[in-house]
Amino acid sequence: MLPESRTPDEGFALPRFEITPRDVEGFLDELRTFHEHFRSCFSRSEPRGHFFNSLVGQCSELERKSIEPMALEVAGGNVRGMQRFISDNIWDEDKMRQTYHGLVAAEMGDPEGVLMVDESGFVKKGKESVGVARQYCGSLGKVEHGQVGVFAAYASRHGYALADKRLFIPETWFGEDYAERRQRCHVPAELRFHTKPQLAAEMVKAIRVEGRLPFKYLVADCLYGNSPDFLDAIEACVGVTSLVSMPSDTRWWLQRPVTTEKTSKYKGAMRSQRVVAPEVVAPLTVAALAQSLPSSGWYRRRVSEGSKGPIEYAFARKRVTLCKDDLPDRTVWLVIKRTLGANPTYAFDISKAPESAPLRLFVW
Repeated sequence: MLPESRTPDEGFALPRFEITPRDVEGFLDELRTFHEHFRSCFSRSEPRGHFFNSLVGQCSELERKSIEPMALEVAGGNVRGMQRFISDNIWDEDKMRQTYHGLVAAEMGDPEGVLMVDESGFVKKGKESVGVARQYCGSLGKVEHGQVGVFAAYASRHGYALADKRLFIPETWFGEDYAERRQRCHVPAELRFHTKPQLAAEMVKAIRVEGRLPFKYLVADCLYGNSPDFLDAIEACVGVTSLVSMPSDTRWWLQRPVTTEKTSKYKGAMRSQRVVAPEVVAPLTVAALAQSLPSSGWYRRRVSEGSKGPIEYAFARKRVTLCKDDLPDRTVWLVIKRTLGANPTYAFDISKAPESAPLRLFVW
């Protein structure tokens, strides 16, 4: 059941499981051992038992993994008891998360580990669950009533696992129209709206400060790469190389531009504003940069073995200064991936790494 590599010389593992009945013999005993690690997170035996039954239910073949069918599926399950366990019981969530991170680190922790941030949506209707709204659902690829979560996952050459999660609560939920619903769903009164990148930034900071999961690399898509809050969070992770996607219309300068103070008079008062010096060339988009690069600026690399043969892309990189609100922002590596052929498509990532870093993990 151990993961296999795509090719013998690759340094990472791609899980390809072929499970047989013999592989899962004794699984329930292993689940009890796993459950025992969290004993101290509960103050009483009853919620601890409901927690175990919920684990069994999640691992069952049930199509609907809600409380009632899971309680009816497990031996000795109690519907009302499990419902109260989820809605009313309090457990030490921080201790539970730290314990879990310790187990993940012991099983697959690696100094070369990768932390991955992304979101996912789940179809959910009705008015009894928190955060339900009409919003984009990634599992369906369209807008639908549901919940959205922001997740952090961990991967290394030894395997991969979910590391942390945050529920995204839409901004409409914090208006007066939802006051009664917030109270009914036990939303803390002090809770305020956070964007998905802000939730992701909180997770990255918490995992880094906790220090139980070793990781050297961090990856995320352009929703997070376009967020100053998230970029600030990963820049605070000293020693970590990040690779975060960016939109094709992201603007940049090859050299950090000179700025100057511009003064103006408004309603009798003098105002000062920092602007780019007049002689500075206007910033370009990363898409324009990709199309202007000569053939000598691209490196062709094989990224995996596909079912129909090797999968290859062309890569390029440039050290650029990003443009934000028409002013120079952070200086980063821009990594460009291009498909091969007459009509190539491009993907853009920025990386926080030392200027001399070769970024071998990704393209070299």
